[in-house]
Amino acid sequence: MFDSSPIDASKVWTRRRFIVASATMLGAPLANAAARQAVPHSQGEEAPALVAPEDACDCHMHIYDPRFAPSPHWKNPPPVAPVDAYRLFQKRIGTSRTVVVTPSTYGVDNHCTLDAVRQLGASARGIAVVNADVADVELKRLRDGGVVGLRVNFVSAQSWGTTTPQMLETLAQRVHPLGWHIQVLMNADQIVTHRAVLERLPTPVVFDHLARIPQPAGLHHEAFGVVAALMRQGRAFVKLSGAYMDTATGAPEYADVSNVARAFVDAAPSQVVWGSDWPHPTEKQKPDDAVLFDLLKRWAPDEKVRRQILVDNPTRLYQFS
Repeated sequence: MFDSSPIDASKVWTRRRFIVASATMLGAPLANAAARQAVPHSQGEEAPALVAPEDACDCHMHIYDPRFAPSPHWKNPPPVAPVDAYRLFQKRIGTSRTVVVTPSTYGVDNHCTLDAVRQLGASARGIAVVNADVADVELKRLRDGGVVGLRVNFVSAQSWGTTTPQMLETLAQRVHPLGWHIQVLMNADQIVTHRAVLERLPTPVVFDHLARIPQPAGLHHEAFGVVAALMRQGRAFVKLSGAYMDTATGAPEYADVSNVARAFVDAAPSQVVWGSDWPHPTEKQKPDDAVLFDLLKRWAPDEKVRRQILVDNPTRLYQFS
């Protein structure tokens, strides 16, 4: 049974200061929990209290590099968030593996993502965005560049216009022989509407951002049951990311969203992964990434389960050797 009582934020920060002071007094090198690192697009400088295990993976982030032009369909100026800035995030949080997701900003142009995967090396994988009629030679180019899945977005504006369930099914059929998965961004009502399509996809399906379960409905929303059933069957994963997107209670506890996250972990701990959503493109007021990472201690109190979420599940899903 999970403890659902709210976190006392003051105690979290006090504990961090104690760790820093203790390490300093003992003359020990400042470990992950004691480091300070300012990161673009993130509040705070202190490292999380939770120490990331070796090979911990951030399974959802974006790179926005000014060298690559946005798609004409995207009207908002993108943030400046190149690989060098993301490396500062890794230094602060302690993750070492990364999944770079092409944002809607670039339409179906995946050059920025492929360039980021190349820069980050063997510790990175990519999730691309393509049209339904993408050529086989392009899929091979993406695979050779480290891509292991496609994202299909039903929420944000897309360069092709409206995303349809037929497009989702077509793309799943196209990439199934490659051993890829399909990542979907749907709101909870769309998950319920498209339940039949999601249940017959030949590939694993990965739901972005806690399946966008709204509050205050939370666990009572029909979408939670749909997603949890697919997880228990081993046919779906959920990204524990974007806690700020659907919360009504807010930071630092994100108490309402935390109830949903804990329930997904409890439903199928082998079918959840964690993502930062750096550089938090939906947020004008950027969150504290250390606080977000520390939520994992509440969402998965058992250290072995946290290792599954941060290391074992991503290794399997994203084909890290």
